[in-house]
Amino acid sequence: MNQHPASVSSTIQPGPGLSLTYGYGTDRGLRRELNEDSYIAADPVFAVADGMGGHEAGEIASGLCVRALAEMPQVTTGERTITASVLQQYLVRADNSIREATGARAGTTLTGAVVVEQMGTPYWLVLNIGDSRTYRLSQGRFEQISVDHSEVQELVDAGEITAQEATVHPRRHVVTRALGTGDETEADYWLLPVEEGDRVLVCSDGLTGELSDDDILRILSTVAEPQDAVDALIQAALRSGGRDNVTAIVVDARNVANDDGAGTTAPRPAPADGDEVTLPRPPASEAVTQPLPAPVEDSADQDGEPGR
Repeated sequence: MNQHPASVSSTIQPGPGLSLTYGYGTDRGLRRELNEDSYIAADPVFAVADGMGGHEAGEIASGLCVRALAEMPQVTTGERTITASVLQQYLVRADNSIREATGARAGTTLTGAVVVEQMGTPYWLVLNIGDSRTYRLSQGRFEQISVDHSEVQELVDAGEITAQEATVHPRRHVVTRALGTGDETEADYWLLPVEEGDRVLVCSDGLTGELSDDDILRILSTVAEPQDAVDALIQAALRSGGRDNVTAIVVDARNVANDDGAGTTAPRPAPADGDEVTLPRPPASEAVTQPLPAPVEDSADQDGEPGR
């Protein structure tokens, strides 16, 4: 049975410099019997997994995914030293665990933002596999950072349908990449400097399936506290129909400054440890079975299934 955390924001400031305030929440929705979403909100990792498979298999898949992320040492220490190559190693572990536990009959999407520091400069390391999404509201500009791995996104990229048509396309829930099933299991990664006042939203498609980007922006730009913003987003998705599980994490960044006290706008340095961060495409404009150091919620996708 899923256990949902109380609506309490957290503020983390491990030392001088960047401080994060964040909120998180999940809801089964109005039509689903189970909540197959899972998430982890533990500085420096903020991620949402949306399980697919039904009959509790999706819940197993997403739970194993966030548990793998929670096993990274930095989740316990709060160190902001994770790299894309380290993340991918833990995603491989998650993929193997899901396949073993479900016989490759279930899978999960995963998206999120990991806060990393390189040469004293903080970055958002955004990862994505599937059609859950990570957005950023920065310096007045709102954009989807992640790019969906879905059949309809491929049709949009090919110019065969519009983004608006994609929202009602009959194949809109079919993903082309997932953990635990299918052949494509590698995530895409983006490395973005953290700007003063950044607000990042990580969410399952139960949110984006009910609310337009304009709806989401309206809430993110008018509700000050991250937890209040999460609650408002989830309630708006429920009022719009709540046809799927809805999960959201909102993270605010403050006190972002370089050595001169100016806002951080430094160019991206070479990734540490030879870790190559890929930019596959331009951006389109916890209930686990063991205690964890921060909220990790087991909570699925629509009737989505990996593309074959």
